[in-house]
Amino acid sequence: MDKTIGLTPPTALTIAGTDSGGGAGIAADLRTFATCGVHGMLAVCAVTVQNTVGVTDFHPIPPETVAAQIAAVAGDIGVGAAKTGMLASREIIEAVAHACDRAEIGAAGKTPLVIDPVAASMHGDQLLADAALDAFRTLLFPRATVVTPNLDEVRLLVQVNVQDRAAQYEAARALHALGPKYVLVKGGHMKTDEDCVDLLYDGSTFVELPGPRFDTGNTHGGGDTMAAAIASALACGRSVPDAVAFAKRYIVRAVQHSYPLGAGHGPVSQLWRVSDQPV
Repeated sequence: MDKTIGLTPPTALTIAGTDSGGGAGIAADLRTFATCGVHGMLAVCAVTVQNTVGVTDFHPIPPETVAAQIAAVAGDIGVGAAKTGMLASREIIEAVAHACDRAEIGAAGKTPLVIDPVAASMHGDQLLADAALDAFRTLLFPRATVVTPNLDEVRLLVQVNVQDRAAQYEAARALHALGPKYVLVKGGHMKTDEDCVDLLYDGSTFVELPGPRFDTGNTHGGGDTMAAAIASALACGRSVPDAVAFAKRYIVRAVQHSYPLGAGHGPVSQLWRVSDQPV
C-alpha cells in the first residue's frame, strides 16, 4: 500500500463572482491558483448569468453569507493570500472588509490582500453604483497590499483619464493616496502604446513593467488572472515587486495563448502552464 503523503501547498482565497462561461471570475482565479501550485479556496459574492457575448443577469449573495465563507476557510484551513474580484454592492464590500479584519487578512494582519476593483465592463461601462465605488476607496483600498485597476476603473475611482504615460503616473499617485501599500496601474487599455506597460508604485518608487501587445480580442478574464497570479506568488512568500513581476510574465503568456470560445470574447488561457501530454 502506497503511504506517500503529499506536502500541503500554499493556499489562496478568491472573493469574487462566478462566470457561467468559465472565462473570468472565480473560474479563472482557481485555474490560475492551480497552475501556480497553490490550493484555491473561494467565497462567492455573486452568481452571474453570462457567456462570451455578455452578462444578462446577476444575483448577489447575502453579505452575511459572503462573510461566513471567508470565516469558514480562514478559521479552519488558513489563508496564505487573498484576492477580490466582483463584489457587486456596497453591502458586500463592507462585509468583506470586516470579515478580512476578523481573519487578519490585509492591513489587519500578515495575510496579503490583492484588490482587483472590478468596476467596469470590457467596454468601459460602469458596473457598480457610486456608493460601491466609494466603499472601494474608503474601506478596501486602505486594507490592500496591492490594488490592480485597469484604466477604465482608474477613471471611475480617481477621475483620471489615462491616455499617456504622464497620466498613468498621475493615476498611480492618486490611487496610492487612498491607502494601499502598492498600486499597479495596468496599461492594457492604453492603445497609444506599442507595448503594454503596467506601472507599479509604492508611494516612493515607480517600476514600469513592459510587455508585448497581442492582436487578439480574446482577453476575457485577463484582469482576474493577473490579480490571481499576484496572490499566488504572495502566498508562496514572494515580495510584492517579485509577485507583480511574476504575474506580468504569467499574463503575457496567458494572453499569448488565449483562445476563441463562443460568439464573443474568448478567455486568456491559464492552461499554458499545464503539460500538453495526453491524459
